Amino acid sequence: MDKNEKAIEVKQEDVLSAATTERLRDRKVYVPRADIYENKEGLVLVMDIPGADEKSVEITLEKNVLTINAYPQSAKLEGYDLAYGEYDEGDYQRSFALSDEIDREKIQASVKNGVLTLNLQKAAEAKPQKIQIKAG
Repeated sequence: MDKNEKAIEVKQEDVLSAATTERLRDRKVYVPRADIYENKEGLVLVMDIPGADEKSVEITLEKNVLTINAYPQSAKLEGYDLAYGEYDEGDYQRSFALSDEIDREKIQASVKNGVLTLNLQKAAEAKPQKIQIKAG
């Protein structure tokens, strides 16, 4: 892969403009931080989404845009009223532009303890290949 080419384009702002999407929930929306690791097989994206589980995360891929939405449920102690709170509640949303180097059919996602892990395998033609040399 050339240094100028990227398998995944990371942007802090949402790839989709506010004009094309409408928010139906009355909650704050946070842009979670992500770490992206790469090896010859593909990429691993790790993102913190506290309070979310596999039932509250939605991942879509449309027109090379991978969008992650998480809708965590607020944790409330039964039998208690909140007297003081420092944690803001809200949803998470983040989008990434994928290049053609990512195999769309092999994307895998898992959530554990509020951490989303996405495995993005490179397409066969994007993986490095060793060329055999024949004598003569």
